[in-house]
Amino acid sequence: MKAIGLYQYLPIENEKSLVDVYLDRPRPGSRDLLVAVQAIAVNPVDTKVRAPQTGAVKPSETPHILGWDAAGEVIDTGEEVEGFRPGDRVYYAGDITRPGCYSEMHLVDERLAGHLPETLDFTSAAALPLTGLTAWEALFERLGISTTGEDAGKSILVIGGAGGVGSIAVQLARHVARLKVIASASRTKSSIWAKKLGAHHIVNHRHALDRELQEHGFDTVDYILCLNDTDQHWQAMASAVAPQGHICSIVDNREPLALNQLKRKSASFAWEFMFTRSMYRTADMHRQGQILGRIARLVDEGVLKTTVNQVLEPINAANLRRAHAQIEAGSTIGKIVLAGW
Repeated sequence: MKAIGLYQYLPIENEKSLVDVYLDRPRPGSRDLLVAVQAIAVNPVDTKVRAPQTGAVKPSETPHILGWDAAGEVIDTGEEVEGFRPGDRVYYAGDITRPGCYSEMHLVDERLAGHLPETLDFTSAAALPLTGLTAWEALFERLGISTTGEDAGKSILVIGGAGGVGSIAVQLARHVARLKVIASASRTKSSIWAKKLGAHHIVNHRHALDRELQEHGFDTVDYILCLNDTDQHWQAMASAVAPQGHICSIVDNREPLALNQLKRKSASFAWEFMFTRSMYRTADMHRQGQILGRIARLVDEGVLKTTVNQVLEPINAANLRRAHAQIEAGSTIGKIVLAGW
């Protein structure tokens, strides 16, 4: 089968950073789905795993296959699979500890997969899993926001509101949680995108966000979701979070965070890492399949929109290098999806 992998961890400008390869068809384990991949999306985690500083210097004898966003059709299942059968259309983000989805056929644990939204094709659906799961877990599990509207009217700042996760988080916060949504963006295009998805206010994260919020009438906000440079925004977040408020980030810090700045406010801070459940095989890893099911229903009901903003065809090394380069440039809006082999 066709696949795209790497033997060395190289800058994306190097043609050997991602190469076309051929692999044997994988065999499903007891809880696995074997999926014929029809479309994949590219995420910052792909570029971080591929980056030179994360890998070995010496070339590997076997290719490392990246990719953690896929949509496709089930063609085989393990003997213990109960929720899916061949012919089902599925979407998922998968498991970072296993080979990724840059391949024609891919294995995923059934507990991490969801049935495709009925109203979407593979290309549109492939944009949703990783960002949808990350946004859902961050908002409703880490920040503790109600999914039934009990926190309606409270305020949330989404830092990086036009990126992949931000594009879903803004929609969920506005249309599911019914919060007052302030999204940060730094360009006209990204501001328009975030407003279109449901942001009530736009602030510029190139400026001090606590002062930006004040200019929009917010001395404090109840929730903050940081999707862009935790270190850069820490002081502003600590200043802007309301007493007994909550902050969540998905972005690694480079320097120690001064958590004592939150003590007087009794405010909380939490990390969100979408791969925690699959990496540690937690007892509730099936929750990811359930969340994808909920997201699919919201899409089919017209509450959520796919966030695909660019489609590249076909799925090959050249187009993946192009997508990685765009993500590393830090200016993508929504999601980049590759479709077809």
